[in-house]
Amino acid sequence: MSGQATAWFRELRPAQWLKNAVVPAAYFFAWGDPSQSAHVRGWLPLVLEAVAVACFCCVSSGVYLVNDARDVEADRAHPIKRFRPLAAGQIGVREALAVAACLFALGLGGSLALPLEFTEVVGGYCLMQLVYTLVLKRIPYVDVFVIATGFVMRAIAGATAIAVRISPWLLLCTFLLALFLALCKRRHEKILLDEGGEQHRAALAGYDRYLLDMQIGITASATLVCYSIYTLSAETVQRFGTCRLGLTIPVVVFGVFRYLDLVYRHDEGGRPEKVLLTDKVMIATLAVYVLTALGVFLTKS
Repeated sequence: MSGQATAWFRELRPAQWLKNAVVPAAYFFAWGDPSQSAHVRGWLPLVLEAVAVACFCCVSSGVYLVNDARDVEADRAHPIKRFRPLAAGQIGVREALAVAACLFALGLGGSLALPLEFTEVVGGYCLMQLVYTLVLKRIPYVDVFVIATGFVMRAIAGATAIAVRISPWLLLCTFLLALFLALCKRRHEKILLDEGGEQHRAALAGYDRYLLDMQIGITASATLVCYSIYTLSAETVQRFGTCRLGLTIPVVVFGVFRYLDLVYRHDEGGRPEKVLLTDKVMIATLAVYVLTALGVFLTKS
């Protein structure tokens, strides 16, 4: 791969596409729900979910290009972001914006192959992210709430792609978990950039490290409580025909504890996607969760 092609590849931030793994969550849980299983039979639902993920990968990379083009000067003064291709001068701002427009067109155009509801969610996601890039990312706490809302929209989009129902409890768990990760990231940035952090990210001036510690603890606890209620609630037991989905609770608790360990003892809170791609314990935890849930779905009476 040539140097220019490598620069473009890095600027598209493919590691961030991992966030779009939330999109097929509805497919996964519908597979174990007898009332929804007809919607996930055969290859077509898988193809639709793959198209949905591809659409989000396109538009999310487009958002990153717009974001980096707007913040190129600030990124050049950042100890880590200055190595991004745009900030390093390997890619021009005009070229980045042109490619971003093409990615938006590709993502939104591809969404037309799916139900109209999916296109509406993707369009709303794009609009929200552009407003976030231009304005909201500079407002403390509003920025992390927008990030968390983006994950919820991904989950909703995955459900609309194959016309299945997704539990409000699962959406709440998604929101809280994403908020937890976003707060951990802000804590990492606050420590890394110390007193001059607001020069690189204006919202950091409105955050306090010790208050963030408390908020991280609150959101971690709320995530675990909500997930436990979801798996053990009468509605979930009725939908899946078993109460054994609660067997996944210890796995989720362990995963949250492991992430907290990485944040507080290893300063790894800055890039959640890197943790999920490189930390062997987290990878194993995710694998155990999936296998446990599949085991519950396959062995339920």
